[in-house]
Amino acid sequence: MNDAELAAQLAEAAGKLLLEVRASGVFEGKALGKAGDETSNQFLVTALREQRPEDGLLSEESQCDGTRLTKSRVWIVDPVDGTREYGEEGRTDWAVHVALAIDGIATVGAVALPGLDTVLRSDQPFIVPPAPELLRMVVSRTRPAAEAIMVADKLGAELIPMGSAGAKAMAVIRGEADIYLHSGGQYEWDSCAPVAVALAHGLHCSRIDGSPLIYNQEDVYLPDLLICRPEHVGRVLTLVREAAG
Repeated sequence: MNDAELAAQLAEAAGKLLLEVRASGVFEGKALGKAGDETSNQFLVTALREQRPEDGLLSEESQCDGTRLTKSRVWIVDPVDGTREYGEEGRTDWAVHVALAIDGIATVGAVALPGLDTVLRSDQPFIVPPAPELLRMVVSRTRPAAEAIMVADKLGAELIPMGSAGAKAMAVIRGEADIYLHSGGQYEWDSCAPVAVALAHGLHCSRIDGSPLIYNQEDVYLPDLLICRPEHVGRVLTLVREAAG
């Protein structure tokens, strides 16, 4: 398998494992989230070390020993993006992220949405549906960013609360939303795979000041993110600057 095929296969397989853990009926709530994180992480980490032993690896659920910092190729994974949503029965707005960053750039990625039986891939892009007249912005369902609320108000955009970062980013690709603006704090594993997939689909991805997203840093905190259609970038970045000023 090439890198993109591997990313997609692992994201899909991890998603199926998570669905089995959820369907077992053994866990619920936070215990379900913990069991899912541990199961998915063990599978992904073991598989990547077997399939790409020379590459670096960063996972939300594994202790980082720093060796990845010496590597050009680094796999960045989130075994369950949206653990809270995964732990709530019936919710589908959670994801599995598998990405490969090369020289700090999100290059290859797959985002599985197991609850929707869908995997979006950087190697199989499709045409993003056109934007409606009334724009839609996905935001956190528990703590929407002040900047996002302000931008949505200025644009006259509808706010769509949603769970995980991966689910929000994929909503833009799937034509369910048009803008994903986040400033409430994230880490590299939250955005690397979604960004790789979004870029492959022709979307704009950056920090909210317009600067590039750089991965495999010593400090993995990457607090903000903008994913949107290219035609909306200028207006959104201008409004964010106005909010900051």
